[in-house]
Amino acid sequence: MTLQLWTGCVAATLNPALPQPYGLIEDAALVVDGPLIGWVGVRSELPAALAARCGPAQDAGGALVTPGLIDPHTHLVYAGDRAREFEMRLGGVSYEEIARQGGGIASTVRQTRAASPEALRAQSRPRLQALCAEGVTTVEIKSGYGLDLESERKMLQAARQLGQELGVTVRTTFLGAHALPPEFAGRPDAYIDAVVAMLPVLHREGLVDAVDVFCERIGFSLDQTRRVFEAARALGLPVKLHAEQLSDSGGARLAADFGALSCDHLEYLSPQGVQAMADAGSVAVLLPGAFYFLRETRLPPLDGLRQRGVPMALATDCNPGSSPCTSLLLMMNMACTLWRMTPEEALAGVTRHAARALGLADRGLLAAGMRADLVFWQLDHPAQLSYAMGANPRLRTLIEGRVA
Repeated sequence: MTLQLWTGCVAATLNPALPQPYGLIEDAALVVDGPLIGWVGVRSELPAALAARCGPAQDAGGALVTPGLIDPHTHLVYAGDRAREFEMRLGGVSYEEIARQGGGIASTVRQTRAASPEALRAQSRPRLQALCAEGVTTVEIKSGYGLDLESERKMLQAARQLGQELGVTVRTTFLGAHALPPEFAGRPDAYIDAVVAMLPVLHREGLVDAVDVFCERIGFSLDQTRRVFEAARALGLPVKLHAEQLSDSGGARLAADFGALSCDHLEYLSPQGVQAMADAGSVAVLLPGAFYFLRETRLPPLDGLRQRGVPMALATDCNPGSSPCTSLLLMMNMACTLWRMTPEEALAGVTRHAARALGLADRGLLAAGMRADLVFWQLDHPAQLSYAMGANPRLRTLIEGRVA
């Protein structure tokens, strides 16, 4: 089989084995062997025997090449919007108060339940297309706006179908324990019973890659979260957690006990929670869009996460209530501007660390044997990806070695 050879590029490999910042290789060559990267390195060091197996070199014209971007936390399958609640928050009503008045997640649940499968896909497709247009090749999509078996299934099926239509990897996460549906008002434990009953059904249908819970004072308690996690563990499914967004509930420590892939949000994460995540190898998925949109002031404990070596991923958190955003590049800029992450941390956060947050070891950096998910950018240096607000310098995307 003839191999693809790309030359005339600068490769930000994000490979931690390389000593340069960003794992940067100037005057790089990349060999694509079917769906995988066959070789990457300095062009002058390309082995002659390997070069002989390649077709004519394709000149990237000096483009920057990075791994395909990965968005490891979205809720992008939903119906309707919550623009009116945005107005209310600007008028001084808190996110929690809106939720207690029947708005928030419950509002989107009503609209999502009412939508047909076709309408749900039609409303959600442009959001995924917008992510793909910025070089996203892998995305996580959560359920959690159905809150009954039929509607949760409809959401997860829509997520799978959209991934197939657009040719990107979609990892589906069951978030049945996202909010208390109206028919279970005042009966959260009974609803957790229902969630635990839904999970094996959806798992048998091949719709669940991971399980998440919103563990918070307006969500579910530690004991209720534990019950869902135990059900996930019985099925061999990895867990994730919405944790410490509005308060320090101790959710990160509980998630660490279950070897969680990630804990997400984390503005109120305690030092004990940081240590538990470090010990468990969990990834911190940070969501600057929600921080910005909700006008939060408490920053996630970045220094503590750095000191303990906890990988930090970034995500859009695309959702109708707290982060109606479909730009992962903007999230990189916000993380640098609002939180003082470095551009190198931001890029690692949407590639190497984001892949780890989804339990995917075959992507997120440029190295032989990894998936040939590549993005070519009209840029000179990877720091520019975090620099320009609203810019999209993408030239082309390859997914498993094929132009997307």
